[in-house]
Amino acid sequence: MSAAAASGGASSDLDFLLAVAKAAAVKAGEVIMGVYAGDFDSRHKLDASPVTIADELAETLILDSLAAQAPDIPAISEEAAEANGLPSVVPERYWLVDPLDGTKEFIKRNGEFTVNIGLIERGRPILGVIAVPALGQLYAAAGPGTAHEQLPDGTRRPLAVRSYPTDGIIVAHSRSHQTDARLDTFLGDRPVAGRLMAGSALKFCRVAEGAADLYPRFSPTMEWDTAAGQAILEAAGGSLTMLDGAPFRYGKPGFLNPGFVAMGGRPSVPYL
Repeated sequence: MSAAAASGGASSDLDFLLAVAKAAAVKAGEVIMGVYAGDFDSRHKLDASPVTIADELAETLILDSLAAQAPDIPAISEEAAEANGLPSVVPERYWLVDPLDGTKEFIKRNGEFTVNIGLIERGRPILGVIAVPALGQLYAAAGPGTAHEQLPDGTRRPLAVRSYPTDGIIVAHSRSHQTDARLDTFLGDRPVAGRLMAGSALKFCRVAEGAADLYPRFSPTMEWDTAAGQAILEAAGGSLTMLDGAPFRYGKPGFLNPGFVAMGGRPSVPYL
């Protein structure tokens, strides 16, 4: 048990763990940017997704930091799962770590990659940190109303989803999905004022801060891709559900996510 948990209860425990996750994400971002500034190679994993030395160095740093500060909470992370497999029994409380979400964006050097650290409890994300190293941004939350961007001077900019606009929504999606016919089908006749293209978990942050209203995803992801983003989005007043509106849970077989929709200020948007 952490010192904070022993002396201050659940709230202070989350405050402590949020600080731990923030520090780990920032340090991992610094390591990632060190690799980003030079020459690096990439290889492909068994699922054909790319990986670089930046993924591996960042993951080692994060896992070591979390273990040192919160040794009672196990961590499940992308590269360790690739090397060692997933746990046969899902813990009640555990970290979910994607040390470099958007490795393709990292390789393309477009800056739209993130460090994701989420904390899961009883199948729900209760804490999330997303660092955007190339943009110098850090988003975090640990419960309703706590979503914020940590600014370089140490102050916090509160995050809140915006009210659903009557003149058209802003839809966030990946560049690779801009021609996906499923997106147009899903949007149907909803008025769309614009589209915001971004890589990795950055799309969750854009909805959480009110820069976008809707982020639908149709192809599979892994749970470490979404945990931190869901925690931040929900803390900002938004929601993440399955495409049919069912709750989005964690600890699924293979830690594999189906399609989902992340929404801002109007959870009653009709589904297709």
